[in-house]
Amino acid sequence: MPDIQDLPLGPGVRLIAHDANGLAALDKPAGVLSHPNDRADEPRSLLHTRYVRDGEYYEWTSQGRSPETGNGTPDAPPRRLWLLNRLDSATSGAILVCADGDLAREIRALFLRKQILKVYHALVFGIPSQARQIWRDRLVVQKKGGVIRTGTGGNIPSEAHMTVLRQQRSGPFPLALLELEPRTGRSHQLRVQCASRHLPIVGDATYGDFAANRAIAKKHGLKRLCLHSHETAFDYEWRGRTHTFRATAPTPSELLRLL
Repeated sequence: MPDIQDLPLGPGVRLIAHDANGLAALDKPAGVLSHPNDRADEPRSLLHTRYVRDGEYYEWTSQGRSPETGNGTPDAPPRRLWLLNRLDSATSGAILVCADGDLAREIRALFLRKQILKVYHALVFGIPSQARQIWRDRLVVQKKGGVIRTGTGGNIPSEAHMTVLRQQRSGPFPLALLELEPRTGRSHQLRVQCASRHLPIVGDATYGDFAANRAIAKKHGLKRLCLHSHETAFDYEWRGRTHTFRATAPTPSELLRLL
């Protein structure tokens, strides 16, 4: 059985679900990187250890059993944890990992085939005109100098299903908590789709309402992107059996306390 215990978790990261095959979900706080870009990033990453970019996995050895200890204990093989999806550092919530490399390839294939349910919660300025909507857009994604920018008016089809969970009309800023289920996985998709409908996500420093962000930060101390990966669920085939995996990361209190 793949070992999913005693992980060198990064700051505030929690294990929220795992199964006997080595699949697991972690709850990542806002501000923590899905993976480090260099060694200096390791202390603020999902796991506080080395990340192998080519293989898309974290790697470490158990304490006291590495060749460097010099204490005569047997050398332990390196442990690896494969990263199955990514969240922007500013986005919190459920992120998937796997302790089995072969299974990791299978789950990544499910992502490519869009067979994984992903549900996000977003606190936005404004209130949608309808309680439920299907958002379809054609986006453009550009990357310059390592910075990704996404906009509307492109050729990349993007779809998300939106449901209003809560709303607050009083006060200087009408606010709504939205459930967003992306059916495509474009970079910054949900942030752009919200902004293009005049529903910018609270705290979005790239696509948001900067004046409203400053005002709400000053009044309530809210200084994060209010986008959260709430739930991930899917079925998968492994070793002749069908398995179901589901993970839920509770919505952070800072997304709820203004409603």
